[in-house]
Amino acid sequence: MSEEKLPTRKENFAEWYNQLVLRADLADYAPVRGCMVVKPYGWALWENIQQALDHRFKATGHVNAAFPLLIPQSFLEKEKEHVEGFSPELAVVTIGGGEVLEEPLIVRPTSETIIGYMYSKWIKSYRDLPVLINQWGNVVRWEMRTKLFLRTLEFYWQEGHTAHATAEEAQEETLRMLNIYADFAINDASVPVVAGRKSSAEKFAGAASSYTIEAMMGDTRALQSGTSHNLGQNFAKAFNIQYLDQNNELQYAWTTSWGMSTRFIGAIIMTHGDDQGLVLPPRLAPIQAVIVPIYKTEAEKASVMEAVERVKAQLINFRIKVDEREEVTPGFKFNDWELRGVPLRIEVGPKDVEKGTVAFARRDIPGREGKSFVPQTQLEAQVAEMLQTIQASLHERARNFRMENTHNPADYAALQEVVQAGWAFSWWCGSPECETKVKDETKATTRCMPLEQPGGEGPCIVCGKPSTEKVIFARAY
Repeated sequence: MSEEKLPTRKENFAEWYNQLVLRADLADYAPVRGCMVVKPYGWALWENIQQALDHRFKATGHVNAAFPLLIPQSFLEKEKEHVEGFSPELAVVTIGGGEVLEEPLIVRPTSETIIGYMYSKWIKSYRDLPVLINQWGNVVRWEMRTKLFLRTLEFYWQEGHTAHATAEEAQEETLRMLNIYADFAINDASVPVVAGRKSSAEKFAGAASSYTIEAMMGDTRALQSGTSHNLGQNFAKAFNIQYLDQNNELQYAWTTSWGMSTRFIGAIIMTHGDDQGLVLPPRLAPIQAVIVPIYKTEAEKASVMEAVERVKAQLINFRIKVDEREEVTPGFKFNDWELRGVPLRIEVGPKDVEKGTVAFARRDIPGREGKSFVPQTQLEAQVAEMLQTIQASLHERARNFRMENTHNPADYAALQEVVQAGWAFSWWCGSPECETKVKDETKATTRCMPLEQPGGEGPCIVCGKPSTEKVIFARAY
């Protein structure tokens, strides 16, 4: 690791992000433009995200399966809106085993089509429903402008695909999964997301309706952090997913899909990071606490390392790392672990050995303000309490930041100004013309109509017509 400082977020947020991902050892650029290598530290973070989500999925009756990476081109053409939405981003295989293929194959950009085909084979009766399947995998979308984690040609994600007997069940599933994403983001990642419905222009290609969780990044831009789609009967009709109901009549199923990807790692970085580097939420951090021994002589080393072993033994229920590197100074180690965002640093030096204490240094509060001294006994409870305090502190700080930078502009001129450095929460009549006008003139898009609405009505911020819903307008990643 270089001791050279990162750019500050204020002087260049984009460059701060790019350098931080590389220098914190989360990922690196791959030889193919727009692809990334996720390094062990970044993958450990993704694994913790996977476990937190997978636990929630299974608790609600979902099971995991795996579907092919390659999809016949004709499958994508069966759902008109779907193929139009994804055509510019497709990677197409035309040669296999040295032979030109009879039908080109698509490297999956998402799996609705192949899963729809399989569901049409598996679902024959109402007794077969609901089908609640999730898969963990990778997909490819040929993006023109890429950024590590946020937008890459290939990325890792989970995609859930379910089939139901009624429209009501499908809608219930769509919102259930949206709430699971929100619960995970808020409670495990300390990212205070807003859950809401996408506009028709912003919804998933082929969906009847789309829902999203939106997060405000440290530069006030929005990031779509997870989506849940009610597909209605669009894919069921395209792929003939039919079943005999209890009256022995043939019906089309109602389907949903929902996903969250490695893009969420970008959300964590840009929500919590500071000018020193990453700040990771304790519940997801690959290393929750790092123990740094401090000594100068061999005699000091012996007593300090003995105390370190006692401390480590008490903390076996946490993700702990002891930094035993001797070729670098304690100050270098402090900076290194700050860069990597480890939530808690535990320092053990000769004075701590004498006093029977250790020093706690909180990552969320750098410097002396975040330091405290605690006894070496009953450390497990004290570390658990401190990690919970940090977790809650990160959420509160991010929530306050979002609230401070979310505005209710009085008119369209004020909206144009507000969205350059914040969110606008405004009445919108729902017309595509007003939505397009905002996008063309400000580069801000409708992020979502939050599920929590103020009620009543007000004039559309663009055209002044009576409106019954408020929407978030923001520039986004």
